[in-house]
Amino acid sequence: MTNEKLILAVDLGTSGMKVALINIQGEVLGWESEPVKLIITPDGGAEQSPEEWWQSFLSAAGRLMKRHPAAGSNVVSVCCSTQGEGTVAVDKSGNAIGNAILWMDMRGAPHLRKQLGGLVNMDGADLFKVLRFVQLTGGMPSMTGKDPAAHMLFIRDTMPEVYSRTYKFLNVLDYMNLRLTGEFVASFDSIVTSWVTDNRDPNAVRYDDRLIASLGIDRAKLPDIVSCSSVIGTLRREVSDALGFSPDVKVVAGAIDNTAAAIGAGAIKDYLPHLYIGTSSWITAHVPFKKTDVLSSMASIPCAVPGRYLLTALQATAGGNLTYLRDNIIYHKDELLQEADVPDIFKVLDQITERVPAGANGVLYTPWIWGERAPVDDRTLRAGLYNLSLHNTREDIIRAFLEGIAFNTRWLLSPVEKFLGRKVQTIHIVGGGAQSDVWCQIFSDVMDVEIKQVQDPIYANARGAAWIAAVGLGEIKFDDISELVQFKRSYQPQSKNRILYDNKFEIFKQIYKQMKGIYRRLN
Repeated sequence: MTNEKLILAVDLGTSGMKVALINIQGEVLGWESEPVKLIITPDGGAEQSPEEWWQSFLSAAGRLMKRHPAAGSNVVSVCCSTQGEGTVAVDKSGNAIGNAILWMDMRGAPHLRKQLGGLVNMDGADLFKVLRFVQLTGGMPSMTGKDPAAHMLFIRDTMPEVYSRTYKFLNVLDYMNLRLTGEFVASFDSIVTSWVTDNRDPNAVRYDDRLIASLGIDRAKLPDIVSCSSVIGTLRREVSDALGFSPDVKVVAGAIDNTAAAIGAGAIKDYLPHLYIGTSSWITAHVPFKKTDVLSSMASIPCAVPGRYLLTALQATAGGNLTYLRDNIIYHKDELLQEADVPDIFKVLDQITERVPAGANGVLYTPWIWGERAPVDDRTLRAGLYNLSLHNTREDIIRAFLEGIAFNTRWLLSPVEKFLGRKVQTIHIVGGGAQSDVWCQIFSDVMDVEIKQVQDPIYANARGAAWIAAVGLGEIKFDDISELVQFKRSYQPQSKNRILYDNKFEIFKQIYKQMKGIYRRLN
C-alpha cells in the first residue's frame, strides 16, 4: 500500500456493517464486515440496536486496520453510507434511547393517519396537506408507516416518556455521524423522509414550519441540515486513537444508501439509471428537476450532486427473498437439518439456476414478502409461488425467485421511463445481487435493456461514500466519477427469451390485480 490518500468508507446496511479502505480512484484496498441482528418485535415492529451498529463498526474497522497497520497514517477522511428511513431517538448526551426503528417498521401507520387525516382525504391524509407536502418536499409521508415521519409519531403517541427525553431524532446516517464527531446533523438526503423540509432548491434544503406543524413534531427535536459533501468535523479523539488515525481526520456527512450507490455505480450523468439489488432494491437516476409521480410512489428528491435531484423508486424486498429462501426453506435449522454450514450459498444458487431453463418450468414467484412501495404502495401484499406441479423441483423454485424479482423490477421500469421522459437503454447494476452473472443476464432478458455490471458491485455504497468524501475534501469533482467507474461485464437481452418473458410478465401483473384484494383481507 503506497502513501496515497485513503478514505475509510462505512457501509451500514440492514444485514450488517461493512468498512473499506478506498483510494481517491475508487479502488478498494481492504474490506471487513460484521453481521447485525434484525429484531422483529411481537407487535410487528422491525428494529436494530444502535449500540450494536457502533460496536460492529469498531470491531470491523479495528480488524481492517490490524490487517493494514501502515495505512492508518494515510487515512484522511471517514465517510458513511447507511440504510435509510430509520429513526433513532437520542438524548442530549448523544445516547440512543432504545432501539432504532427501521425502514421495514409499519407500526406508525395508524398514528400517521390520525395526525394527517381531514375531511377530504387522499390515501388517508388530508388532501390539502398532501398538496403542500408534494409542492414543498416532492413527496409525502408513506401511509404504510415505513419512514421517520410515522416512526416519530409512533414514539410520540405510544412512548411519551421517550419522546420527552428525546433531544434529537436522527436517521441511521445521522446517528453514525454523531458517534464519529459528536455533531447532531442530518444530510440533504437523510432528512428527506421526515417530510418536514422545503426541497425546491436542491442546494439549500431547509425546514418548513408549516410541514413541521402538520406532522406534529417539536421543531427543536430536529437536527441541523448540511449537504452530503460537507465536512462536519474531525473524528473524535478516542475513535482516531483506537484505529491508529491522525487526530485531524475529517468526517464528511456522506449519504443514505440509494444516494451513495448512485455515486458508486458511476451513474452521475442526467437520466442514467442504476439498479441496486440488496436486501431491498431500487432504481434511481439523477435529474435536473423536482417532480412527483404520486400514483407510482416515485419522486425526485435532494441528493449528493449539487443542482440535481435523484429520481428514487424503492421496492421493499429483493435479495431479502433469497435470504428467506436460504434460511427458512433450503437450510432451515429444524429436525430435518440440525446444522447448516454453507459459506457461499448464493454461488450455489447461481449454479442451480443455470441448469433451469428460462421461465423456471412454469413456476412464477411474486416477491412481495414484506409488502411493496413502488410502483404500488401497498403494505398488505405478500409473496407467493404460483403454478407448482408434481413435475417441478426445488431447482425450478430457486430460478423462479430470481426471475420474480426481475419481473418486479420490470414492473417498476415503466413508470421510471415515464418519469424520465425517455426509454431506458442501459442500467448500471450494483449491490450484493449484482455479483451474480446469471441474475444479471436474467435482469437483461426480463427488462429488455443492457445491464452493465459494475466492477466489485458489492462495494458500490462504500465506493460512493468514498467519492463523496473525496469531493468534500476537494480531491475530485462529481463529474470526474463517470471516468473513474469500472465495469466487469455488459449483458445484452437474448431475443430467444423475449416472448416467454413478455407473456410471464403479463401474468405477473395480472396476479397483482387479482390478488391485491385477497391480500388486503388477509393482512
